[in-house]
Amino acid sequence: MAKTHQRILNLRELLEKKSFFLFGPRATGKSTLIRRQLQADSTVIIDLLGLRTYREFLAHPEGLEDFVLAHAKIEKPTVVIDEIQKIPELLNEVHRLIEARGWRFLLTGSSARSLKAKGVNFLAGRAWTAELFPLCHPEIGDLDLDKRLRFGTLPAVYNSNYPDEDLDAYVSTYLKEEILSEGLARNLVAFSDFLKVAGLSQSKVMNMNKLARDLGISQPTVRSYYQILQDTFIGTMLPPLDLSKKRKAITHAKFFMFDMGVVHAMTETRSLDRNSTLYGDAFESYLISEVKAYVSYRRTKDQLYFWRTTSGDEVDLVVGKKAAFEFKATTKIQTSDVDGLRRLGEEQIIPFLAVVSQDKFETVNHGIRRMHWQTFLADLWADKLI
Repeated sequence: MAKTHQRILNLRELLEKKSFFLFGPRATGKSTLIRRQLQADSTVIIDLLGLRTYREFLAHPEGLEDFVLAHAKIEKPTVVIDEIQKIPELLNEVHRLIEARGWRFLLTGSSARSLKAKGVNFLAGRAWTAELFPLCHPEIGDLDLDKRLRFGTLPAVYNSNYPDEDLDAYVSTYLKEEILSEGLARNLVAFSDFLKVAGLSQSKVMNMNKLARDLGISQPTVRSYYQILQDTFIGTMLPPLDLSKKRKAITHAKFFMFDMGVVHAMTETRSLDRNSTLYGDAFESYLISEVKAYVSYRRTKDQLYFWRTTSGDEVDLVVGKKAAFEFKATTKIQTSDVDGLRRLGEEQIIPFLAVVSQDKFETVNHGIRRMHWQTFLADLWADKLI
């Protein structure tokens, strides 16, 4: 029997305030979360992945009100429309029914691109946006860091007896075939090649021109492929912080994928050597993804950045103007590991500085806190860091 996880995102609390778009990559558990948290008696669920339902609403989106009235058991139900991007025309009716009947809607989707492409009604502020991520630290019962770094934390994969098989299927059936079938990328071969290169270069400062040359495609095509990954919530850009007073910052962003298991399936990585660069990159990426989930779930609205100067000083993550973190997979922190934090501290723009590692010796030196990764995640989700 598959293990269940208590998810942090509380749909009922969200819907008490407003209607919501709930976005997130496929397989993060949106449908499961809806079934577990929203009571059947007060909810009408419309699943647009069902062929009959899809055809019905595609032909008659104006039939939404009658459908809900026919299936609702209370006067003001919560209406869930799963995969709203399949029929974005429904949003006009959603907009009207929020105004006319005061119904609350939860509109889920794994692609904002289809909605943007058709210039549809985003409900003019009548619905807020939330995002569901793979399992985060408080939702996982074990402390198996190597498992998280190697296979990621998608619920179905993390619980699987065959995680490699499930990850390969995810990449082949969703990231390639489904994105192609949705018309998001026209050339599957070129896009498949791009996915591998994007996976290998994730967490590095981006160079669009070099990527285009390496792939033999145009720079605008590379840019459009990255936009596809952002619109489908598969990855995100991390911009550089440009507030330095004493040192000139670079202007190129980094790109991070949403899950390390998916990255390793894309790049055909079958093992992680603890002493390899890949392991260090996975450690950094995983912890950044945890902070991204935290900021989203807590709705703090803090922007995430990295800091790097033209002379090579670097800090992995800066959260607003509140905190900066350097992530090192090492079990023994060296003085050089905090050089970037020390130089950022000299700028006097970020009050809290920390290096996070697998070193169990925790202390504070010259205003820089040294934290074990478990302490970092425990303090993060206990609202003690940001």
